[in-house]
Amino acid sequence: MRVRLPVRRAILERKTYEPPGEGRSGKLRLDFNENTAGCSPVVVRALAKLTPKLLAMYPEYQQATRRLARHFGVAPGELLLANGGDDALRVFFDAFVEPASSILICEPTFPMYRYYAEIAGARVATLRYTTQMAFPLADALAGLRKEPRVLFIANPNNPTGTLLDTTAIARILRAAPHTAVVIDEAYAEFSGVTVVPWIRRYPNLFVVRTFSKAAGLAGLRLGAVIASQANVALLRRAMPPFPVNLAALVAAEAAIRDRAAIRRYVNNTANTREWFAAQLARIGATPYPSSGNFLLADFGSSGPTLFRKLEKRGILLRERGKEIAPGFVRISIGTRDEMRRLLRAIDGSGYPRPANKEII
Repeated sequence: MRVRLPVRRAILERKTYEPPGEGRSGKLRLDFNENTAGCSPVVVRALAKLTPKLLAMYPEYQQATRRLARHFGVAPGELLLANGGDDALRVFFDAFVEPASSILICEPTFPMYRYYAEIAGARVATLRYTTQMAFPLADALAGLRKEPRVLFIANPNNPTGTLLDTTAIARILRAAPHTAVVIDEAYAEFSGVTVVPWIRRYPNLFVVRTFSKAAGLAGLRLGAVIASQANVALLRRAMPPFPVNLAALVAAEAAIRDRAAIRRYVNNTANTREWFAAQLARIGATPYPSSGNFLLADFGSSGPTLFRKLEKRGILLRERGKEIAPGFVRISIGTRDEMRRLLRAIDGSGYPRPANKEII
């Protein structure tokens, strides 16, 4: 017998978000902005010390919060840990967003902002990055006059790579006294730009960070919200009592003990990103400036066919044709050898490379 359950309209009316995350084993995975070099060996050794008894107990957070707060340069009461960056974003909807209230985003951007808004039954006011992937500051300031509940800005932005300078962020914060301004700094280690030190200056500022990217802990899921103590105390009301697993806490503490490994990865990624962008330009694609561990590129009308050929060869990129235009793709920056493998595959695919342009 079929039972009709009273499902919320917001759930029935939205499409299920299904990231292309299955069947990736053994492939060259340049589609999720992961740290393809892997986490620090210090992390692996720390995880190996977890005992069966420890794993059978609920985790304690005080010690880890204190050490991770020191890593970010804030007080423990200014840090809220969450089950990955996605869960850190979800808490803003639980705390601030009611059905029919509005949020403000600038697309193309991280899809989870819209995802959570649709689940909450909120209205989504949308700005657009320019054709040169610049942030529309004037439009954002105008949109804030309508006092949306939350403004989400990924900085650097995913997938455009755009970095909004701190002068612009300060203007936004001053223009939004009644809006929670969430600066999503998932890629801050690569840009070197953060507004974490401003949390005591601006009562409407919230910063989201993650250990999935530079620290290479995407498989363990640890994110954080950094804000004033009063704001963190408010958000904590919307969180469950045990939001983060023990392995993630142990791994994060180990990762910050080996900061040299993070710095090496960040520096190698930046150097490889600039070299790779130059290679793409040489073969006729159009790369856009990026401040993350990825870059956006336009391969033109031949792009969709190229991406299918690469996928058949086990090379995964994140196509962005539906959000921007056919031929656009986001490419994670892997090791130099991995990026050379991608370039060789492009060269052997029949992509119309300009004459006399060689891969170096």
